[in-house]
Amino acid sequence: MRSVMSNARELMLWGLDWVDSRFPLTKMWKEQASEYYAPKNFNFWYFFGSLALVVLVNQLLTGIWLTMNYKPSAQDAFASVEYIMRDVDWGWLIRYMHSTGASMFFVVVYLHMFRGLLYGSYRKPRELVWIFGVLIFLVLMGEAFMGYLLPWGQMSYWGAQVIISLFGAVPVVGEALSQLIRGDFVVSDATLNRFFALHVIAMPLVLLGLVMAHLMALHEVGSNNPDGIEIHDNEDENGIPLDGIAMHPYYTIKDIFGVVVFLAVAAVIIFFAPEFGGYFLEHANFQPADSLQTPVHIAPVWYFTPFYAILRAIPDKLGGVIGMGGAVMILALLPWLDRSKVRSIRYKGPVFKIALTLFVISFLGLGYLGMNPPSPTYTLIARVLSVIYFLFFLAMPIYSRLDSTKPVPDRLT
Repeated sequence: MRSVMSNARELMLWGLDWVDSRFPLTKMWKEQASEYYAPKNFNFWYFFGSLALVVLVNQLLTGIWLTMNYKPSAQDAFASVEYIMRDVDWGWLIRYMHSTGASMFFVVVYLHMFRGLLYGSYRKPRELVWIFGVLIFLVLMGEAFMGYLLPWGQMSYWGAQVIISLFGAVPVVGEALSQLIRGDFVVSDATLNRFFALHVIAMPLVLLGLVMAHLMALHEVGSNNPDGIEIHDNEDENGIPLDGIAMHPYYTIKDIFGVVVFLAVAAVIIFFAPEFGGYFLEHANFQPADSLQTPVHIAPVWYFTPFYAILRAIPDKLGGVIGMGGAVMILALLPWLDRSKVRSIRYKGPVFKIALTLFVISFLGLGYLGMNPPSPTYTLIARVLSVIYFLFFLAMPIYSRLDSTKPVPDRLT
């Protein structure tokens, strides 16, 4: 028995040597995991990066499986989704894993970005890490929007009609641009085919490329931490950070725990509340698309509603489109807007904490308003919250410079 195990071990080592001589497998493992040192004081907020990768894999695998039975045509799309749900073995589970995964993806990404705001993860030298993250967010929004049309339900159809029509507000080329996106004068079979191709092939490839670039940039400059201190400023004689621990096995084990808890929560939603009260799957989307019957209230999925509320708050159509796009793009400017002497919120003063609290309230409030039909009162509130949202960024160079700060320790706390 011992000799068999010894022979098997020798065979594995030979195979590993053979691969290493032709591909840097062991080198990559050491650089990216076993000898990649991360700060030892990661907390709850550092679960969401790995969880985003888990959801991405879920979306890719379930998406591939769904395409095996889905038919991207205006006549058959809705029926093919019903066929998946009713007749395909475990089709209902795969579909709900994909639809719930889309919402969970945005939950995780929003919390991951909020962690960056808390601890200043966008500050030098991690500007490129943050910019890649914002680009991932933009591509993810495009991927979700195109995938939302594919079930060809009432809300899918009319939501696409409204959003695509917004491109018509662009001066000179607006109408031509809208027609190019639709592939027709109205949302039709051509639009569905275009969105299907982009959702299944083009956008995932771009998303995977950006995720790889995001991780490569992160591992090049190292991870931030709740104290906002560079751990490589304090190293031993071997160049190992005194306040760092190896990514594997310490943080891989930690992340596995987070993944188990996350999957348990996701499983409860998938098996007991896949529609989540109409937030994850709108009730109108269980009706086939009808171009002759407009829903009473057209609203995007919950993760788009903060930006949709900003769009509706601005009376001019072009201004609304600019405001909605600017609300996303302004995130990329954060590394240059924050002029504070410290990174982490732990050592920033009360002004920044109040500003961040108001920003979170405005974002959540806009999300709620975007889900509901417009009214004069709601529109007024949305305008106030939109101003607060943009002031958080535009006034940041002033209040971050003037805000008081606490002394930052030399070592991690």
